Amino acid sequence: MQEWQTDIAVIGGGTGGVAAALAAAKEGYRVVVTEETDWPGGQLTSQAVPPDEHRWIESSGATASYLEFRERVRRYYRDNYPLTDAAASNPTLNPGGGWVSRLAHEPKVALRVLQDMLAPYLHSGRIRLLTGAAAISAETEGDRVLSVTVGAEARKRVRITADYFLDGTDCGDLLELTGTEYVTGAESRADTGEPHALEQADPLDMQSITWVGAVDYIEGGDFTIPRPAAYDFWKTFVPDFSEFPILSWYATDSNDTTKTKEFTLFPVPEGTTPLWTYRRIVNPGIFRIPLFDGPATLLNWAQNDYYTLPIIGPGVTAGERLDRLEESRQLTLSLVYWLQTEAPRPDGGAGWPGIRLRGDLLGTEDGLAKAPYIRESRRIKALYTVTEHDVSRELRGERGIKRYEDSVGVGSYSLDLHPTTVSQRTFYIPNYPYEIPLGSLIPERVVNLLPACKNIGTTQIANGCYRLHPTEWNIGESAGLLAAYSLRAGVSPRGVHDGPEHRGAYLALLERCGVQRHWPEGTEDEL
Repeated sequence: MQEWQTDIAVIGGGTGGVAAALAAAKEGYRVVVTEETDWPGGQLTSQAVPPDEHRWIESSGATASYLEFRERVRRYYRDNYPLTDAAASNPTLNPGGGWVSRLAHEPKVALRVLQDMLAPYLHSGRIRLLTGAAAISAETEGDRVLSVTVGAEARKRVRITADYFLDGTDCGDLLELTGTEYVTGAESRADTGEPHALEQADPLDMQSITWVGAVDYIEGGDFTIPRPAAYDFWKTFVPDFSEFPILSWYATDSNDTTKTKEFTLFPVPEGTTPLWTYRRIVNPGIFRIPLFDGPATLLNWAQNDYYTLPIIGPGVTAGERLDRLEESRQLTLSLVYWLQTEAPRPDGGAGWPGIRLRGDLLGTEDGLAKAPYIRESRRIKALYTVTEHDVSRELRGERGIKRYEDSVGVGSYSLDLHPTTVSQRTFYIPNYPYEIPLGSLIPERVVNLLPACKNIGTTQIANGCYRLHPTEWNIGESAGLLAAYSLRAGVSPRGVHDGPEHRGAYLALLERCGVQRHWPEGTEDEL
């Protein structure tokens, strides 16, 4: 087993993990980043989820480095693709034209951009990136984490010692390994006072995951896949909240989650809501020459949200987790097969056999993403826990945005809860733009571990908005800078939070590094 020593170890190279590593390396510290797949970037790359963002994102409401990432994506297309003049000159180019995102792009492009942003630190040795390495154990002493061991095979394992450990895993795996206090699933209304909380807490009632797939469509072709083993189950599975099977054109209406809405695949007949362009990442119309066989889109729909069983939580074994991940893959493959063979068409026919899985777009053989899209993680028991009361527009009322003196960033997104694994409840609560309190990044007890993604101190309901790309990046960046400041000042993150002098100096560091800490006055009036 190899032994690596570093200043800061980021376990999990997801969106927040990459941002954390960049921030700490820019401050001069040595960083080790481990990633379970071979693509760092998480949501943006291995999970194949182009950015879900807010209305101000083109100029505000994110850190400077996240806005740089967005601009680099557009520049990559301008520099490397044969764009039309109109596309090349469009300052807000949306490469795929997907209507859920202002920047629907190929995951491979996000990977190249992140690699370019990391390059100076990788080449200099400031950052060491270890891919294909999941955390398997940790050593602790009292309130400190001493080491983390990663790697499945004994001869390839690496034991990492560091001054600070950041959890950038999408499920908060490091929290469990280190014994850091955390919660999972749904809190009770008695515990949080949230109107949308359950009457009784249920740590296994977690948001659905989605195993994303990539497809294009070749009219006249036949790319029908073998009938998936679980197809008969998913074809007849009816969610508790619906009268229609999950494999149908009916899904929850985000404007009123007590109702269902009818969708179509392509934008016909006119006036219907097409899923094909929802997360489209390839739009041949922006190229001067024929480049792709046709438009390509990502399957991240209500039809392949997996919410039958949780993949983490009390009593969920490693074997059960693997079995349930395979079930989620089977659901997405069943969706593909249904689209190819049995999905009702507007002309009265069934299926589009010309739908083709495109693993080359995702770096896989089977056309599914390298990793599942995880919406909900283990969440630290923090000095401050963000709740529905801090974000809901209805509950905040005329008070507007909840502002924190110790804010370490900003974001905005509705409190979007996809169907959960026990109660199968789902809702989409209008929000005010929000801030990220420093206290939500500080564990109650452990002194040298920090959350770096969606594992901060939020309730399940508040996590519904704090889990999206710009916020996760912001959390990771602020956590990386907090570890760097703590090392330089010789004070713990708890000491930064509790000490006015250190807190002020750390918050000033954030601002110098381009972290927007507050929303401008009057932002809520624009809603």
